[in-house]
Amino acid sequence: MEQIKSRSFARAGLLGNPSDGYFGKTLSFAFANYCVDLRLAESARMRFVPGEVDDATFDSPEKLVHDLRLFGYYGGVRMLKAVAKLFFEYCFEHGIRLPNRNFTAEYRTNIPRLVGLSGSSAICSAMLKGLMRFYEVTIPIEETPTICLEAERDELGINCGFQDRVIQMYGGLVFMDFNRDYVLAHNRGRYEPLDAALIGADGPSSCTDCLHLYIAFDPRRAEDSGRAHKKVKSLFEAKRADVLAAMSEFADIAQKGRDALVAGRLSAMPELIDANFDLRDRIFDISPQNRNMVMVARSAGASAKFAGSGGAIVGTYSDEAQFALLSERLSAIGCTTIKPIIGTRELECCDIPGSMANWRNS
Repeated sequence: MEQIKSRSFARAGLLGNPSDGYFGKTLSFAFANYCVDLRLAESARMRFVPGEVDDATFDSPEKLVHDLRLFGYYGGVRMLKAVAKLFFEYCFEHGIRLPNRNFTAEYRTNIPRLVGLSGSSAICSAMLKGLMRFYEVTIPIEETPTICLEAERDELGINCGFQDRVIQMYGGLVFMDFNRDYVLAHNRGRYEPLDAALIGADGPSSCTDCLHLYIAFDPRRAEDSGRAHKKVKSLFEAKRADVLAAMSEFADIAQKGRDALVAGRLSAMPELIDANFDLRDRIFDISPQNRNMVMVARSAGASAKFAGSGGAIVGTYSDEAQFALLSERLSAIGCTTIKPIIGTRELECCDIPGSMANWRNS
């Protein structure tokens, strides 16, 4: 058979983050400026080809220590293997007969690493999409994020939640409700895809009656999300009142954002985005460098919050003059600023400028 290609986009948590890990609510979108591209080609034996994330060469002892502290000892191939294992187990358990063929899996990524844009989960979700196409298997979409989550959390011991895998499997813009009782009963949340046109699904140039979004990041500010959550998660599990109240407020902010978007009240979003970060700043230990990204963006008149756990921010701007000022001030502190192209499922099969189209066609 011909080789199978699949793709998963980077993602940004627009509101509610980090409520997905605390039985709350969150609103996220995928964006196509950065992605993981994966291909499966039929082969005699099953083979997983290392990608750039699996690189084992270093320029200096300092670089080796730095990379291993941030990225660990293993890269993306372990994620391909973990997803493949759980996919096959799912098929066995559900009586799904698979075609008798093996594959060689190869991936490439240009998602900036460890800045909260979900590069690792993009590898997992791209692999699951590719396996379903390669073996012609249909899994209900609401179940697919759980498979990706269990591959990382249970198989590899990575501290993570549902949110990233949900948005990368669904694409576009999704509101997620992780009600405790529902999650414990169904091993997933309630997922509501929203109209991605509300945040400019066709790209910023065609976005008129929609939010004007930007994303800015600096790889030098990379942080391990597990470290960021460890202390707060322990306090949450200990039922400390202020942390429980904060998580409830995160969920409320996400719900208000969802309702505002559906009602067309886009003017409510900047205030909610700012409130989301201010709440996080009260209960999390945020490094001065990461907080400065938010403050610099706000100094230009934009709203701003973390896109994930640090290293990248997301927010809104009012017009092109403000975007130019925003980009200039963030560039002065080492940040790259982009206008996100919303990554819908339809775009997964398209060639997108800057997202490795040449590799996909080779």
